[in-house]
Amino acid sequence: MTEITVRPLAQSDHADWQRLWTAYLTFYETKLPEDVYALTWERLFTAGEFEPKGFIATLDGNAVGLTHYLYHRSCWSQVNNCYLQDLFADPDVRGKGVGAALIEAVKQEAGKIGVKNVYWMTHETNTTARKLYDHVARRTGFIEYDLM
Repeated sequence: MTEITVRPLAQSDHADWQRLWTAYLTFYETKLPEDVYALTWERLFTAGEFEPKGFIATLDGNAVGLTHYLYHRSCWSQVNNCYLQDLFADPDVRGKGVGAALIEAVKQEAGKIGVKNVYWMTHETNTTARKLYDHVARRTGFIEYDLM
């Protein structure tokens, strides 16, 4: 198997990022206006403790996955938590370790600044992703509620 490379997003990744994020949103039957794409891309490169960050995964030189994550404060800890907000691998590379490599990259990056809690959500029907998540993390049992 060819090696998966995970690295921080670069400005030169815009087209690949937009393609992958669009595919992720499509998977969740969601569309966002272009101004949200533009603002998100800008925020990914804005300095700041709580600004979102991102990684891109490549396989054979092709962008095949991405993740967005962000840090936030917690009333339960002196150090920040890390929320892995978006995770996507192209359908044709699923099962090849792309998702696991992206999760590990976020975990390692968070660990560099002392963050021990990296967490995320997925839809209960996302069985493919849940197989990975059940393998690399523990399920907390919490149920999400949303006012919007």
